[in-house]
Amino acid sequence: MEKGAQPIIIIKKKGHGHGHHGGGWKVALADFMTAMMAFFLLMWLLGSTSKEQQKAISGYFNDPGSEFAIGEGGANPGLINAEQPQAESHSKDPQTEDKSDKDNAEENTQTQTAEQVSEAKLKKEMERIEKEQLEQLQQQVQEEINKDPVFQQMKDQILIDLTALGLRIQIVDKDQRPGFDVGSARMKPYIEDVLKALAPLLDKVQNKISVTGHTDSTAYGVGATYTNWELSADRANSARRALLQGGFPDTKVATVQGMGSAAPLVADKPDAPINRRIAIIVLKKAVADALSSGGSGLNSNDLLNSTDVGEPKPHIMTQKEVDAAIDAKR
Repeated sequence: MEKGAQPIIIIKKKGHGHGHHGGGWKVALADFMTAMMAFFLLMWLLGSTSKEQQKAISGYFNDPGSEFAIGEGGANPGLINAEQPQAESHSKDPQTEDKSDKDNAEENTQTQTAEQVSEAKLKKEMERIEKEQLEQLQQQVQEEINKDPVFQQMKDQILIDLTALGLRIQIVDKDQRPGFDVGSARMKPYIEDVLKALAPLLDKVQNKISVTGHTDSTAYGVGATYTNWELSADRANSARRALLQGGFPDTKVATVQGMGSAAPLVADKPDAPINRRIAIIVLKKAVADALSSGGSGLNSNDLLNSTDVGEPKPHIMTQKEVDAAIDAKR
């Protein structure tokens, strides 16, 4: 050591170690991790259970002795094991449940009954409106016949009435004024003019029409292949074509058919000229729908000889009734 230099003093301390407090933080960390694992495990279990199971778990922890404590010791494995369904609670009174089911059934029955009544009322109201429209159409056609010169020479040969199927307009033959050439579907000009004039009147309503041809009982010769059936059908088609030429839509024609002499207008005189006729029926919607679906509930006699509204049976006019109807138009 040089003379005058300050000496270096080294102080050594003895270490005491950490003793039993040195690892406390490790224990705290372990407890924290355990709590976190338990928390995440709980969240996972809650996420894999249904709302009913969650409600049962909540009820158990709130009151272990309540209805939610199912099974021995109040534990229910079904709450944890998602594959095991939770048993239904039987705490509700069976009589209360039966009463509730009965009330629901009665309520459903009342609702269905109310709907049926509403539908019936709606249907009845629609039928009433349709009937009024057909009555108005009948009046308009009658007024047009009385004032339009086209109808004047045929006025006493046009019969109009309301039937169970709709508004019927018939154009009948007379001795000196037939609608077609003898034994032919060639239409007379005055009949064609009448049909063309009728077309816009019939198109005023949305209803579809039926066109039917009729003949008298005079038959073709023995062995003839062309009969009154074919003749009446051809005449009905001629009438249909005249209506279309007058502007009536083809889509509103429901049926075109021939009845031959099977449905005479005058039963006691099957060969009378008046039995040769074209019948046009402005059909009620229900009738048109039935025809378009296969004619369920309808037959040819109903369609061709339908009676006044409300009468269920077909009606064939007598000569006296026909004369009275014609006289009323003169």
